[in-house]
Amino acid sequence: MTPARTPTRTAAPRGRRAARSSGDERESAILATAERLLHDRAFADISIDDLARGAGISRPTFYFYFPSKDAVLLTLLDRVTEEAEATCGDVLVRLAEDPPARWRELIARFHETFGGHRAVVLACAQVRGTNAEVRRLWATVMERWVQAIETAIEAERRRGAAPDGLPARDLAIALNSMNERVWYATFAGDGPAVAERDVVDVLLDVWLSAIYRTPRP
Repeated sequence: MTPARTPTRTAAPRGRRAARSSGDERESAILATAERLLHDRAFADISIDDLARGAGISRPTFYFYFPSKDAVLLTLLDRVTEEAEATCGDVLVRLAEDPPARWRELIARFHETFGGHRAVVLACAQVRGTNAEVRRLWATVMERWVQAIETAIEAERRRGAAPDGLPARDLAIALNSMNERVWYATFAGDGPAVAERDVVDVLLDVWLSAIYRTPRP
């Protein structure tokens, strides 16, 4: 989990062809159709014809925007992760103000974003084992979040708020991986799962206990 990044990319989003206006309504329609269909069926059961028909375009027109169905999913994942990071803003920068409140804010904002796009999150998790591009993109995103949390833990230790302990990077990996699995189980109903109304509080308690050795630092 990390504060919002300063946009630096000038190329088209992952999976797209040549750069075009980001506000293209037909591209947006394809992406919206894909996310809507994912609520009702598995990614493998959605065809390019389904996406084109839902967007009100022809199959050849679809290929003008995306080279494949996988490219649509990659673009959706790219947008969801960027939205999550933008939503978190400068929460980690303000961590020293009130660590429990700021950690809760961070976890809650990620939960809200991922929960709002749970169909995309679940689809990517389900195809990650067989789709190398999705796996690489998710690994890149996770590494960015691990580095951000590692830096935050080290800062808390330097100012004396958190005790020394396990390497901060190992702790950051474990905490981010835990969130990923717990959210997947909650969103998918893949039991045993934490009830959605409780998941932020449960995750927060574990994070605080792991970082500060107490749930009430």
